[in-house]
Amino acid sequence: MKLTFLGAAETVTGSRYLLDGAGLRILIDCGLFQGTKNQRLRNWNPLPIDVGTLDAVILTHAHLDHSGYLPVLVRMGYRGPVYCTRGTRDLCQVMLRDSARLQEEEAAYANRHGLSKHHPALPLYTLEDAEKALELLEPRDFDVPKQLNDHACFRLLPAGHILGAAGVVLCVEGKVIAFSGDLGRPDDPIMRAPMPLAHADYLIVESTYGDRLHDKTDPAAELAELFATTFRRGGVVVIPCFAVGRAQSILHYIAQLKATGRMANVPVFLDSPMATSVTQLYRHHVSEHRLSSTEANAISNAAQMVHTVDESKAILSLNGPRVIIAGSGMATGGRVLHHLKAFAPDPRNTIALVGYQAAGTRGAALAAGAPTIKIHGDYVRVRASVVSLSSLSAHADYAEILSWLRSIPQPPQRTFVTHGEPAAADAMRRHIEETYHWRCEVPLYLETVELPGSVGNVGVDPCVAVANATTSRSVLARVVASDRATG
Repeated sequence: MKLTFLGAAETVTGSRYLLDGAGLRILIDCGLFQGTKNQRLRNWNPLPIDVGTLDAVILTHAHLDHSGYLPVLVRMGYRGPVYCTRGTRDLCQVMLRDSARLQEEEAAYANRHGLSKHHPALPLYTLEDAEKALELLEPRDFDVPKQLNDHACFRLLPAGHILGAAGVVLCVEGKVIAFSGDLGRPDDPIMRAPMPLAHADYLIVESTYGDRLHDKTDPAAELAELFATTFRRGGVVVIPCFAVGRAQSILHYIAQLKATGRMANVPVFLDSPMATSVTQLYRHHVSEHRLSSTEANAISNAAQMVHTVDESKAILSLNGPRVIIAGSGMATGGRVLHHLKAFAPDPRNTIALVGYQAAGTRGAALAAGAPTIKIHGDYVRVRASVVSLSSLSAHADYAEILSWLRSIPQPPQRTFVTHGEPAAADAMRRHIEETYHWRCEVPLYLETVELPGSVGNVGVDPCVAVANATTSRSVLARVVASDRATG
């Protein structure tokens, strides 16, 4: 059995893992590389495998660095199943279409204004490619086994983080291989805590915040102070925001602040059609989050939803304080660029960064205090205050990851730390080694490792093995019931 790290190795994006075993080739995640230009260029490189040999794709969740390469894979000829949770299926229907439209629009903009050295500039994939990819999605319930052949089975384990997010637990050739996916936080105000593992022979664990502990400041209080300070200056708050998860968290806190009189009654705009669509999905996946129906409705009513380009432009012409929440979260594209271009030069305004900023993104440049940022070929002065709010992260920090790992009583034979910048991944490796004394390593991009299996052990039922490695559905049901009983 072999595992190849086609992405999320030596970087925090491009999640793709190829597992060869039991006569199968399985791709776990199919994400886009984001961040620096060198990273983004990898999206255009030929995939170093023959997609015709792939038997299945399993997605951990819908964020584009985990699902956004799927239309390219399909354009290359993949026609097999793409397994995911129902929440991931619903989110991908929004996100992949939006990603395709955005790429088509950016290519058209570059062609109109001569901003590309390629003639013509082309999108990485089109809306047609995205539609074909969506046809392949096969949703699975959490914690229900799916047998792939006599020697391979998998289950999807709730991971918190965003709607539909899952860890993937496989039994292949008698061995349990577990992929954490992106782990949520145990005390997230919206998403439930990630469910723990009971066993893994081989473990692949994320390390986005492997070198950091999150600020324990109350996010509502932090936002209240930021808003009040900016509004006293007569300024505008611009929040580059991920449309899935983070936008809904911000709206949740704004609804609370306005309801309790801790925020001035200024206009709030959600300038992201994708985030607007995603917000409605929280009403359809109530078992995955902690919100009551009243709270879910409050999120939908916390902001004016901006749908059209003309409505987006109209925000720029308004006077007075306001809050603008717009994609993308790392300011790599989307409508937030127009707002940054308009509001970054004014010292009365505030740019609030509320999520992880990958190296090479405009968000990372803003967080580092760059005096200018390049938008649509022009350099824009940054005189606005730039504030980073780490208390809003949807990723577990290293202490929370260590706590999640504590449920595994026996050390995995090998543990691989991925999905982190090099410093974060190496720090997470050290934390695991020093805390649990596990054999732990940080793989290299395109590295292949051998994972000895035991396919000759005919007594191993792969579906029983993955059941024993995960928390049962009855435990999940008790957690949900307990959460509802306590409000």
